[in-house]
Amino acid sequence: MGFPNPDIHAVLWDFGGVFTSSPFEAFNRFEEERGLPKDFIRTVNSTNPESNAWAKLEANAISREEFDGLFHDESCAMGHGVRGRDVLTLLAGKLRPRMVSVLETCKQHFKVGCITNNIKPADPSQNTPATRQFTETGPIMAMFDVIIESSIEGVRKPNPRIYEIACERLGVEPNGCVFLDDLGINLKPARAMGMTTIKVVDPDDAIRELEEATGLRFD
Repeated sequence: MGFPNPDIHAVLWDFGGVFTSSPFEAFNRFEEERGLPKDFIRTVNSTNPESNAWAKLEANAISREEFDGLFHDESCAMGHGVRGRDVLTLLAGKLRPRMVSVLETCKQHFKVGCITNNIKPADPSQNTPATRQFTETGPIMAMFDVIIESSIEGVRKPNPRIYEIACERLGVEPNGCVFLDDLGINLKPARAMGMTTIKVVDPDDAIRELEEATGLRFD
């Protein structure tokens, strides 16, 4: 089990790409099937990242229907038309059971929170991939002491404010936190605030880094 690091008071987690496989994998499969350039969807999402359709959807500034058209306009401007509704169907990833087990162990010793850029759930009566994922991940979300959602807060990573909100609600200082995310752009401001950051590319590597940071051992 190890000995918990007394300087760590909370472990904060992104969700997609950490507890589930990255949607980027689904994006790439979609691109290959449609004859699109590799990482085209990511390129659209990272162009004008503070004000594009993706940013507005995650901040709950536009509806899914509006996103469908705006994303299509943005992708067309970059040479290939893709409907926003098609992108949304690609977001549900496969659960990573070992990472869930690690969360359970962390919760025994530290406060735990989730900071996620997300979109409002679709109508629960609709049997969509996103709805099924929400049903499957509900028990995991229930483990967190706080959940900070961009679609509710109206602010999204990497805006430093969203990390401040998490710390305020947990009653911890940034330098007493570890934060895991699969995107370096989201880790940079957290690290600047004093958090220990871990980029999740290979889950096993990330878990080893978390062991070093927390003093715990995850069997």
